[in-house]
Amino acid sequence: MARMGGSRHLKALAAPEFWPILRKEYKWVVKPSPGPHPIERCIPLLILVRDVFKYAKTGREARRLIGEGHFKIDGRIVRDYKFPVGLMDVVEIIDTGEAYRVLPTPTRVLWPHKIPVEEASIKPCQIRGKTTVKGGHIQLNLHDGRNILVRVADPRNPVEDVYETNGTVIISLKDRSVLNYIPLKEGVIVIVTGGRNVGRVGRVVEIIPSALKRRKHIVTLEDSASRRFQTSLEYVFPIGVEKPVISLYEGA
Repeated sequence: MARMGGSRHLKALAAPEFWPILRKEYKWVVKPSPGPHPIERCIPLLILVRDVFKYAKTGREARRLIGEGHFKIDGRIVRDYKFPVGLMDVVEIIDTGEAYRVLPTPTRVLWPHKIPVEEASIKPCQIRGKTTVKGGHIQLNLHDGRNILVRVADPRNPVEDVYETNGTVIISLKDRSVLNYIPLKEGVIVIVTGGRNVGRVGRVVEIIPSALKRRKHIVTLEDSASRRFQTSLEYVFPIGVEKPVISLYEGA
């Protein structure tokens, strides 16, 4: 689904299919605020609170709870009920001490998965682009809209720049520091974020470059049951080398 237009409202029938809303009962649904995730790749915080977590029966009740500051996204309190919660975001319910990570799943596309509280302080972010900034330092542009600066001692020999596009950095949500780096290469564990294999987890067997510029590279994966499947490079998100660095839903 493409991004919606400039309207402040969104018709329920036009909302992403994985949103758990009553499309036939209500004509309109909350439209996410502009932010780190596009409409088709996020769930508005109000819908999470009311329709997923069931903390409210109505939109008004959900807005009140959110406005009172009962929920954190990636370590900070969010009071915008339209806030777009997306891939790998950490949602914390302050009153209960529970934490969830939004993951791709085979049945829901995106859905919150309960995680240990100690895991709520880290977040995998995929590198979508790199730029060189003033002083020769490297800026990593991440999938959730963050930019991380990698300082290099010598721009002519930037040994600190080990990062490649499509790889994943594990960041601390407390101080935004990079804790680890997982390159996208053969042997690493990835989760599929889109397409018909969305939500599946596997180890990279082969990355097949496309001979045509317009076509995407194809990645061959092998799951824990030794079943092989393929997906497009754009849907592959590295999450571990020997084992996943994050908790996954049962059966992943």
